Amino acid sequence: MMKHFDQQRLRHRKSVRTLWPKSGLAAAALAACSMGHAIDFGPNGMFSLTGFAEATLGRVSNSCIGCQVVSNTEGKQKSWADAIISGHDYSTMSTTFWQVQPYLGVKHKFANGWELSGLLSQRWIDYTTGGQYTQVRYGGKVDVPNYWYQKNIAVSHEDYGSLRAGAMTTRAWSVADYPYGTNLALSSAWSATGAGYGMLTNAYRYTSRPLDVAQGDLVIEATYDFGDTKFQIHKPSFLELYTQYHRGDLVIDAMYQDAKNGGGGAWGKAPFAGLVQNASDDSAYLSGNHQSIAMLMARYQLNSQLEVSGGVRRNRWSGANALQLASGQWSNMFNVDWNTSSATIGSPGYGASSFDYLLGTRYRREKFIYLAGLVYYSTAKTDNPSNRGQHNSAVVTTAGVQYQQTNDLKYYLTLGRTHYTQRGLSPMSMPGNADGNGIDARVSRDGNWINVGAILSF
Repeated sequence: MMKHFDQQRLRHRKSVRTLWPKSGLAAAALAACSMGHAIDFGPNGMFSLTGFAEATLGRVSNSCIGCQVVSNTEGKQKSWADAIISGHDYSTMSTTFWQVQPYLGVKHKFANGWELSGLLSQRWIDYTTGGQYTQVRYGGKVDVPNYWYQKNIAVSHEDYGSLRAGAMTTRAWSVADYPYGTNLALSSAWSATGAGYGMLTNAYRYTSRPLDVAQGDLVIEATYDFGDTKFQIHKPSFLELYTQYHRGDLVIDAMYQDAKNGGGGAWGKAPFAGLVQNASDDSAYLSGNHQSIAMLMARYQLNSQLEVSGGVRRNRWSGANALQLASGQWSNMFNVDWNTSSATIGSPGYGASSFDYLLGTRYRREKFIYLAGLVYYSTAKTDNPSNRGQHNSAVVTTAGVQYQQTNDLKYYLTLGRTHYTQRGLSPMSMPGNADGNGIDARVSRDGNWINVGAILSF
């Protein structure tokens, strides 16, 4: 009997053994909901509340807090953000992190197998390094201000699948985050990098019912987002195709994402809206932007204790010109040759492509889970004559242990290391010059971190 795919992920109770409880920084709320006990209320229990809260203490080496010559708000794609202050103290720093995310769901069943449902969710975070620098976006605690994780409605049927509309997360981010990245303490390293987008605002998603294919279950899904419809010259368009195949202890997730005229970047969690921040700045002088990813991930349970997983992702960027807009702001540039400029197009952006890889394993013994994981960012291919990180590559490795005290409460300890092949700008697939733990490629080729934390699900 088919259930709506999104609700199935929220309420999944280990229908396959590979879906062990999640762990690590930036853990996906979908996973937390699967661990917790939903609070049902309202007429016939039509409303449900689930979610998670997480707190972490850590130590990180070779972080670059306040070390840029210009403000830390100036991003990696701007050449004036490359330089760091000579002689700055790069000693090991303490970190604190917390996040909380509730999910409010509603559903109503009709006759003949039809169901109407809705989902609302937002995340709040705080990340402080060295007791002085708080990493928040745009000065607030909301994870990505002005964007919802979930704010949508859906109609579904057991035989025909489901159609969902509104704000939602992409599969390229959410599935890469959980169960793959978070289960290996590599959430930021794997899901929040690359040429994809993670948050949608004006999307429509069709999900098929599970299909019986090759003695397994196959789910097929297509998502389209119109983005910010106020853009009339560079109209945004987003398409994501996703399939999941499950047979026994093997699960394969494959996806393709193609996005036109979203903001240029390499932050795989980025919201998709428009080419620049304000539609009033849309201009024929802007170059447009085109990004795509193709990603394949799989996980396999060798026995009741041992699981292995892996993934590969190909990133493609068209490049986006750097142009100062009429409002005085800069366009969302990517892979720019800052040595060339003109009055009309500004400095040109160049196309690029790269590969990222994931590998990991988890071993369960009673209430303990031991893990080890690796993410590799390759060098990038591009014709840009300027160095914008295309010659650098990196390896992020983790090892850790988790203790599941109850179904709703888990503790963890994670050790990690990042190694860059060059000191300078970080690999092109990374959104900033530092990795998700703050180890900056401009400071050192190597860095380490340790995190201890707890996750409470409800």
